[in-house]
Amino acid sequence: METLPRPISGSVPPNLSLPPNNTCRHRLLTYTHGFTHLNLNLPILRSQRRSTLFPKVQCTSQPISKNNIDFSDPDWKSKYQQDFERRFNIPHITDIFPDAHSFPSTFCLRMRTPVNEDFAEGYPSDEEWHGYINNNDRVLLKVIHYSSPTSAGAECIDPNCTWVEQWVHRAGPREKIFFKPEEVKAAIVTCGGLCPGLNDVIRQIVITLEIYGVRNIVGIPFGYRGFSDKGLAEMPLSRKVVQNVHLSGGSLLGVSRGGPSVSDIVTSMEERGINMLFVLGGNGTHAGANAIHNECRKRKLKVAVVGVPKTIDNDILLMDKTFGFDTAVEEAQRAINSAYIEAHSAYHGIGIVKLMGRSSGFIAMQSSLASGQVDICLIPEVPFNLHGPHGVLRHLKYLIETKGSAVVCVAEGAGQNLVEKTNATDASGNIVLGDVGVHIQQETKKYFKEIGIPADVKYIDPTYMIRACRANASDGILCTVLGQNAVHGAFAGYSGITVGICNTHYVYFPIPEVISHAREVDPNSRMWHRCLTSTGQPDFI
Repeated sequence: METLPRPISGSVPPNLSLPPNNTCRHRLLTYTHGFTHLNLNLPILRSQRRSTLFPKVQCTSQPISKNNIDFSDPDWKSKYQQDFERRFNIPHITDIFPDAHSFPSTFCLRMRTPVNEDFAEGYPSDEEWHGYINNNDRVLLKVIHYSSPTSAGAECIDPNCTWVEQWVHRAGPREKIFFKPEEVKAAIVTCGGLCPGLNDVIRQIVITLEIYGVRNIVGIPFGYRGFSDKGLAEMPLSRKVVQNVHLSGGSLLGVSRGGPSVSDIVTSMEERGINMLFVLGGNGTHAGANAIHNECRKRKLKVAVVGVPKTIDNDILLMDKTFGFDTAVEEAQRAINSAYIEAHSAYHGIGIVKLMGRSSGFIAMQSSLASGQVDICLIPEVPFNLHGPHGVLRHLKYLIETKGSAVVCVAEGAGQNLVEKTNATDASGNIVLGDVGVHIQQETKKYFKEIGIPADVKYIDPTYMIRACRANASDGILCTVLGQNAVHGAFAGYSGITVGICNTHYVYFPIPEVISHAREVDPNSRMWHRCLTSTGQPDFI
């Protein structure tokens, strides 16, 4: 049996069990600014979400606190790195089953014929093929060496912005696997809302599983609900079934929010004989996947649970982007261009477009930057006033007087302090947001009527048109690689992980490290500054 290598530093990774941290609005990854650890008890997810379905996420190891670190200690840097490596050490089935046997991988692209179903000749191996990933391979998490905390977008650990290398696990096929393909029953489940690329990921997971030699692959219908609803049967999956599903939007398996308890899900998995589970979803869904992983460990089940992050808002921590985001930005161009044409063609025309983004304004920011037609971009991370001498409405008046028209792009979670709170939640525990787009539309009409200037205000909300479309080429590639690497991670024996892209390379993260809170736009980042340069908008405070 191959011995899995320890982290690069040689430190022994402990069993992680993080303490509560009640500060949930940390800047993107507080460990990059200091040693205060991420809030892995999930008190708030995606704009004050409170999940009613899954327990709070418990993570791994006591982190070093910035308040306790002595930067005069010559070893502080190595201590920080050791702490980082402990937290980002990914769980493996040998943690629970130390004597688990490994086998030569059945994944080899030099072997172009399907693996024999009964493996009568043993597991094929080609040691001359150098396509495997070594377990010691790592990817650098941060690549910019900031020289000063005042640099735009700076993420510093100490006051001197000391460079500290932070390495995460490289994704891909391993030479040794920990599951016999003929004994695997793999299940795929898609949860939450629709997102371009879901079918692409499903397709690649199925195709890659078959290359390994798995023949028992099923889809769980309509999210976690499919584990408990007796009226929902498993969907048998094969390459023939999924061959062309990527040509359509939506999800072959269907989606839903909510579902049974973690205990009931794992019991259902035991009864069905599922020992590989691939979960496609966002922060809340990943919290569920992590809870399922922990419950399987508690019951000492040899099960691999692997997540593929699905959020159109691009609000998962640590990753360059999530699938569906590029497609959303591209499709949003149609709505913005329509708003521009309506506004430009009308006398004193104003076009307002509301895009997705509950707590993160990445879609609105990138769409505004890409279009070049937006005059005002409003996102949740940057507060603004509608009224007053520096408000949005006063600037709209200036634009009408100088340009004759204006286009506003607003993220759905922006300006929630300006609209009436609903105090309602959906099945996933998300707070139902007030409609800021309609509010801005109404206030704009009212304002221009009061000051006696005619204005033709048009409002466009393309949300569901964007969510339902098929993935574009960029997202298609991303989905393909994510799906393949999810299967590679499961066969390598990893569980409680998610796969993502980091600095253009594909990596595995422990789930708790990426779901403590929503990733947000940094108002001091260069990308937001570029957006402001493009729109020419002032501060609205």
